[in-house]
Amino acid sequence: MSAIASRGLTLGYQRQTIIEGLDIELPDGEVSVLIGSNGCGKSTLLKSFARLLKPVHGAVLLNGADIQQKPTAVVARELAILPQMPVAPEGISVRQLVSLGRYPYQNWMQQWSAEDEAMVARALARTGLEALAERPVDSLSGGQRQRAWIAMTLAQDTGIVLLDEPTTFLDLAYQIEVLDLLRELNRGEGKTIIMVLHDLNLACRYADHMVAVHQRSVFAQGRPGEILTEALVKTVFDLDCRVIPDPFFGTPLCIPFGRESPP
Repeated sequence: MSAIASRGLTLGYQRQTIIEGLDIELPDGEVSVLIGSNGCGKSTLLKSFARLLKPVHGAVLLNGADIQQKPTAVVARELAILPQMPVAPEGISVRQLVSLGRYPYQNWMQQWSAEDEAMVARALARTGLEALAERPVDSLSGGQRQRAWIAMTLAQDTGIVLLDEPTTFLDLAYQIEVLDLLRELNRGEGKTIIMVLHDLNLACRYADHMVAVHQRSVFAQGRPGEILTEALVKTVFDLDCRVIPDPFFGTPLCIPFGRESPP
């Protein structure tokens, strides 16, 4: 079963078409990674999956139903999105930020509850932020800050989590920390993770399902070991490389060439 799918999806801004006639299937309960060159439409596609961008044509299906036909509150309880480089309000604490994830469950009849409190506490514990709960978000390191945002999406308690380049501007250790956390959420709690990544090798290591976006559509989709080839990298990224098995993980390892090819 697909957590998110599209049928003949066309997306654009004003008169510019970014994605055209796209059919995609992102499996439920797996980690899916979107790859592609800058400007190919990965982030635009992710926005449409979260109903932040209305299709020009076609439809996005969330758990089998047209996302545009679902009430906003229902969508907010089925999926959460972490945009690229989110900015927290000045002075907000980690606990306060994480508490915002419970907003979809608040209304005039139901105010803050013991369940809300428990979900926030659980999200803080799951991301290892209990000791930092009262710290201002802007005082945290890059990796801690990203974990705080992920904790907010966990407090939202959705089965699907969308993330747009969650490792941007993080050093390698923090990138691994964040990706390990996302994999744990998938393996341990069954959450469907859909994210955009630029690092092909990390994408191959952490993805169960990979989608290469090129020329306004899907160039290839499937298991990383099945689709990540030298020909794909050349076509999608215009880059010569060698793809070999990672000596430790067995996943595809892309070794890019610059102006000088190896002897």
